[in-house]
Amino acid sequence: MPAFPRRFPASAFAVLAAFALAGCTAADAAPPASTPTEAPAYAYPLTIDNCGTSITFDAAPERVLAIKSTSIEMVLALGLEDTLIGTAFSDGEPSPEWADRAAGVPVISDKVPGQEATLDLEPDLVYAGWESNVTADGAGDRETLATLGVDTYVSPSACQEPEYQPNPLSFDDVFADIAEMGAIFDVPDRATALIDAQRAALDALTPDGRGLTALWYSSGSDTPFVGAGIGAPQMMLDATGLTNIAADIDETWSSLSWEAVVDANPDVIVLVDSAWGSTEKKIGVLEANPATAALPAVVEGRYLVVPFPAAEAGVRNVEAVQSLLTQLEELDLP
Repeated sequence: MPAFPRRFPASAFAVLAAFALAGCTAADAAPPASTPTEAPAYAYPLTIDNCGTSITFDAAPERVLAIKSTSIEMVLALGLEDTLIGTAFSDGEPSPEWADRAAGVPVISDKVPGQEATLDLEPDLVYAGWESNVTADGAGDRETLATLGVDTYVSPSACQEPEYQPNPLSFDDVFADIAEMGAIFDVPDRATALIDAQRAALDALTPDGRGLTALWYSSGSDTPFVGAGIGAPQMMLDATGLTNIAADIDETWSSLSWEAVVDANPDVIVLVDSAWGSTEKKIGVLEANPATAALPAVVEGRYLVVPFPAAEAGVRNVEAVQSLLTQLEELDLP
């Protein structure tokens, strides 16, 4: 029985190569024929240690409930939309790159469905973007769902236990997550093609070299909730060439006082756009606060915008870095 490791080595391709030793079945055809990396085949049953929960897949999941945009878009990006029986708790519209694949997929709820509603859908897999999505207060706790024949899987980059949480998160971790999904669904060629494309796009980018500082403002008015030093915001700011003013906080996301923001005086402010916290709303908060209203970044409107679905670890992070660099070029900076 092949077992997927808890975390990957530095390269996702190293893991795919290691799996060649375990394989004996052919995978589905991959999209781009020009992909330079050939993915191996391997066999079920496949056992994975996912955030500390052991899952054994005897076959590729066929009835998937995806909760949160990171999981929804992972399925879409791998061309597995036919496995989706529904989506829930989306953070926004999917990337235009695979939005057409989402057409016809039922939206079950704007929130996390409860256990009863989840079981009524008869999924064989609940694929969650956050660990909290598969708890007693969410779609059902993992142990209970397992006893009822429903597997659960959490995006590995969202694991919270220290021995499982990437610290700091890297693009290799994101690419490893893609490779792991390719293993679960027996589509390693598709996963490899997606990794190759995203790695090539990332390698083609030139970080901004002006030494600019940035605040990653996700939510909050009385106290801002910001991207801190070990998660997806830090990873994307590093790739963009921006210095995160909250980089010394050993968290993925964290509260930060407005006083600290004023003291740091960031050159630019990244605004995370969502239905519940629009760009306009955040700008209003910054302009209404007497302290932040005087910041040059606020006075001169030095804002960069990232949609919420691209702000967490997933298949849209490279796209987000590309967008940040384009927006930086368009800003009138001293």
